[in-house]
Amino acid sequence: QVQLVESGGGLVQPGGSLRLSCAASGSIRTINAMNWYRQAPGKQRELVAAITDGGSTNYADSVKGRFTVSRDGNRNTVYLQMNSLKPEDTAVYYCNVVGRSRVYRPFDSWGQGTQVTVSS
Repeated sequence: QVQLVESGGGLVQPGGSLRLSCAASGSIRTINAMNWYRQAPGKQRELVAAITDGGSTNYADSVKGRFTVSRDGNRNTVYLQMNSLKPEDTAVYYCNVVGRSRVYRPFDSWGQGTQVTVSS
């Protein structure tokens, strides 16, 4: 079992910044990728940013140049620094971690979600 705890969401004005955190704990041997998704009301969940165990990153076109994903491997924690926030960034943000447990079983775990609201 792998648990994810997210933090850092909230209300921010357009142009502002927020940093999301997601800490993974439990039976973890390796983490292959740590991802951030978001889901706005009435829309499908979409991948926002991803970082692999090798440090490669990938971003949705809509957030490139504004969001930065990073990882603290020692703490199995992933961050999402969000700058120049826009109202269209308003959504519930979910952390997703993919890897293998200590007994080599693959896991694909999700956080509980954290609300980000961008509004004046």
